[in-house]
Amino acid sequence: MKRKISIIISVLLIVLLTLTACSQPNGQNKTEGNKKVRIVLDWTPNTNHTGLYVAAEKGYFAEKGIDVEIMQPPEGGTEMLVGGGGAEFGVSFQDYIAPNYASDNPMPFTAVAAIIQHNTSGIISLKEKGIDKPSKLPGHTYATWDLPVEKAIINKIVTDDGGKFEDVRMIPSTVTDVVTALQTDVDAVWVYYAWDGIATKVKNLETNFLNFADYGIELDYYSPLIIVNDDYAKSNTETVKNALEAIRQGYEFAIENPEEAAAILVKAAPELDEEIVKESQKWLAGQYKAEVEQWGYIDQARWDAFYGWLFENNLIEKEIPKGTGFTNEYLSK
Repeated sequence: MKRKISIIISVLLIVLLTLTACSQPNGQNKTEGNKKVRIVLDWTPNTNHTGLYVAAEKGYFAEKGIDVEIMQPPEGGTEMLVGGGGAEFGVSFQDYIAPNYASDNPMPFTAVAAIIQHNTSGIISLKEKGIDKPSKLPGHTYATWDLPVEKAIINKIVTDDGGKFEDVRMIPSTVTDVVTALQTDVDAVWVYYAWDGIATKVKNLETNFLNFADYGIELDYYSPLIIVNDDYAKSNTETVKNALEAIRQGYEFAIENPEEAAAILVKAAPELDEEIVKESQKWLAGQYKAEVEQWGYIDQARWDAFYGWLFENNLIEKEIPKGTGFTNEYLSK
């Protein structure tokens, strides 16, 4: 998941020049004298982000003295933007930020909250293909992004289940519509179940889903999570805590009121499929916190297990010290 620095710098410059154009005005309460906080998304708005939009719409940020701006980045721009100070907070993924902590000059950002408690990504296929366990993936076509981490994860689950990874027929493809792709020559696709998995159900496709988190603690990494600029956090500790408290309220509301939360997201992003949003929101209501009591909590054993696995499989340049890259200190108790 390593990105070429020259491309990222270019993206960063574009983002910095277009912050105003990219901002989302819906539900963002502005009060004179409030602290300005920018949150840059990882992608276009979806149900991973609902709690942010709820917190803005319901006034939770304003109640904490925060004037929030939710921004959409170009692809791949979040980490560099937050690390460079172009936004205070961002939405990212534990696998995306791994190369940063394995580098000699890491960008100054830290993960401060897990949006969803467990990794809900995995491999989806039509039920008729019979891929109901990893060892049955060989012999079938898989749409690959051709990324080392992606292939290593699939290799692990297939091999551990007794299958031959080399027999998986990799088709280089960037799937933008999973429902359509599964009805072509693609047998299996990596998806985030909360969105594309739910989409297949809404469109009445019968599928099998291989959830990565079921195949080892090292694959139950945090995806997605919230990162913060380190320099900003050190100088504005209370604002960071207040922002995360407002965000927590937003996700707690989404847990208790999934349909109303879905309506708030659709209001902010009317281009979304309302039925998919609603069904996704209902499913995520049980996933944002899962079994933990504290929204946002990051477990160090799981965090370290994933980074240790990356190093053992030569997927990062050097070993990441245990406990590096995250903190729970800004979460409400």
